[in-house]
Amino acid sequence: MGLDTDALRLFVRAAELLNISAAGRGLGMAPAVSSAKLAKLEQTLGSELLHRTTRKVSLSVEGADFLPFAREIIAQEEAALAALGKQMTTIKGTLRFAAPSTFAQLYIVPILPGFLQRHPNLTLDLRLSDVQFDLIDGSYDLALRNAPLVDTSLKGRKLADDRRILCASPQYLAAHGTPATPADLTSHNLIAFQNRQPRPLIGPAGENAVFDPASAKGQLIIDDGQSQVGATLAGAGISLNAQWSVHDQLKSGRLTRVLPEYEAAEDNVLWLIYPKSNVLSPKVRVFMDFLIAEIGTKPPWDM
Repeated sequence: MGLDTDALRLFVRAAELLNISAAGRGLGMAPAVSSAKLAKLEQTLGSELLHRTTRKVSLSVEGADFLPFAREIIAQEEAALAALGKQMTTIKGTLRFAAPSTFAQLYIVPILPGFLQRHPNLTLDLRLSDVQFDLIDGSYDLALRNAPLVDTSLKGRKLADDRRILCASPQYLAAHGTPATPADLTSHNLIAFQNRQPRPLIGPAGENAVFDPASAKGQLIIDDGQSQVGATLAGAGISLNAQWSVHDQLKSGRLTRVLPEYEAAEDNVLWLIYPKSNVLSPKVRVFMDFLIAEIGTKPPWDM
């Protein structure tokens, strides 16, 4: 069964926009041509991919099941053409990218104009949240994760190390004192990220310690990274932060590193990840290469 890859591109875009006419216009097709192409694709597959009414378009169950395969067929074609040196020099289409909101605001959003200038025909669809999205269920092409890569259905490239360090404001330390040992943390106000789970710490000679909000004098739980830094700056307590999120404040003196010989013991890495089943399409490859060149080669927070 031969499938029209132009029709597959149209279906993928229509599934993203839930608008067949708009999807067709983006691919240079008239509304009548778009409708006919989708109808022929559905006839070939023997399944209705999109439910149409006079008021809206929605993805059918069969369409949702077929969508990741349609994406991969398109990626396979692009990769095959690239391998033969026949890939169009223009990178186009839509790239769906998920990333933690705080990191994206600080490091990715400011460099996007440079990327879009190089690839003006590529649409970036960003989903920015400190809540992790499911790549496969969400049909994302690429995501940034700051957690160990343990899911065997995913592949990834390292962007940078992600060290976690303890910080507080000078005002808080002046009022409450500065911890001299990890055991002193229990007498302080600790700011926890998302939950009160203890976080292992390691010292310069491999000493084991713990950042345990549940055992602290006072506790504040925050589920947003930027707000956690803000609360620390305001003097709410001591927090465990990614170095990339606080390096400017440490440099300016607005924050002070607490127990500077200790850091989080977890092997944290910023990963650019994508579904293992997907061919690495040109649009994904150029964006990954761009992020690694602009951020990963010389991370600003390590300067």
